[in-house]
Amino acid sequence: MNSNSYVKLTKEKPLLLALAFALTISVMNATMFNVALPQISAEFGLSPSQASWMQTPYMIVFAIGSVTYGKLADKFKLKDLLTFGLIGFALGSLAGMAANEFWIVVLGRVLQATGASAITAASVIIPVRYFPRETRGRALGVTATGIALGTAIGPSVAGFITSAASWRLLFLLSLLALIALPLFRSCLDDAKGTAKPTDLWGGLLLGGTLAAWLGALTGGGPLLAVAGCVLFGLFGIRIRCTREPFIRPSLLFGNKRFAFSLLVAFASSCAFFSTPFLVPLLLGNVNGLAPRHIGLTMLPAAAMAAFLGRLGGKIADRRGSAALYGGAAALLASGFVLLSWAAGSSPALIAGVLVLANVGQTFMQIALSNTVSGTLPGDQTGVGMGLFSMVGFISGAVSTAALGRALDVGAHGVKLNPLHGGGPGLVYSDLFLALAVLVALAAILYALLAASGRKQTISKNRQHSPSYDKNTLD
Repeated sequence: MNSNSYVKLTKEKPLLLALAFALTISVMNATMFNVALPQISAEFGLSPSQASWMQTPYMIVFAIGSVTYGKLADKFKLKDLLTFGLIGFALGSLAGMAANEFWIVVLGRVLQATGASAITAASVIIPVRYFPRETRGRALGVTATGIALGTAIGPSVAGFITSAASWRLLFLLSLLALIALPLFRSCLDDAKGTAKPTDLWGGLLLGGTLAAWLGALTGGGPLLAVAGCVLFGLFGIRIRCTREPFIRPSLLFGNKRFAFSLLVAFASSCAFFSTPFLVPLLLGNVNGLAPRHIGLTMLPAAAMAAFLGRLGGKIADRRGSAALYGGAAALLASGFVLLSWAAGSSPALIAGVLVLANVGQTFMQIALSNTVSGTLPGDQTGVGMGLFSMVGFISGAVSTAALGRALDVGAHGVKLNPLHGGGPGLVYSDLFLALAVLVALAAILYALLAASGRKQTISKNRQHSPSYDKNTLD
């Protein structure tokens, strides 16, 4: 992509507005159903691990779709892919609204994710492809604001709709994403990359692997685990034997910093995808809140994260992604520790503690996007950032399924946090404390990644300038 593809000033704001709006609706679609999980579980008689399938297949398809759309963006016009995705998103919403059995609800969610993943792919492609590096952090900040805004609005809207009418009406809200379509059509150019084959079979094998393993994790039995291993073996063979594989082995094994950054992204995403799943179940099952009160409890934290999203982008531009990630990890870990202490207590206290966790999550997303994009050469940015999105949503599916299973088998908890008072919120306390440890581990991994980047910069500068002095590093 040449320099002419950077958006002109007159189109920068409407393009970011369209992207932020579409992201807001798609994130609302993902978070709204978390608030309704207690009601959905009661209606269909679901255990926590079964209820997690409102999210698990959605995230799997999101993960595979984000890479697929990223590859297709090199072959087709991005605005045409977004058109296809937004229409598919709307059709899946209509199917889900009409469902009267749980498996049909899950199918509707899968159809939604098939279209919505185009928005997710665009959210990482547009800032990197259409904005120069000096303003990319701000562009990523705007997209992060859209994500945080959707997180803020989703629970409250879902709570009122579910309490006043039916959770099935939540599917209708996704139709609003079509409003962004005219802006995408007018702001994005007709540029296409080099046409390459798209390995759909590889994507299907990877998706089947994840579905089988997560099905086994949520109580599906050992046969599903075996089937997942077989499918994963076939996937490994496929990507080594196909000329244009779904995931190019050289991208992972030939770029160690990028591969390591994906490991950091996986650990980080496992942590912050857990909050929107665990907190509504805690508030509904332990505190006994109605859906509208669950949404109101989660609203202040999500609104604060949305308000501060652009600040995170500015910090990344001015002080660097490493500084932003460090602060984000401290906020998120502190939030989890305090949630471990507050689980089962006053909803007002939980609402206040959530502010730390949600702001930390938003800042961490911005820092990770900036960091990962910096490990990729220009000609691999599209597919690399698509792979980054895929890993994030895979980790979300894994964490949701694992937490649902943990709630099934650990109904009373073991009191890992001595400050917790015990009672029905104990198992949630244990899980939040474990998530705090996971955030600390992710921060250590990120520090190692940042250190390797500094060493690489020093080495390159010495090669290009024999008189280079490492003390001149900023």
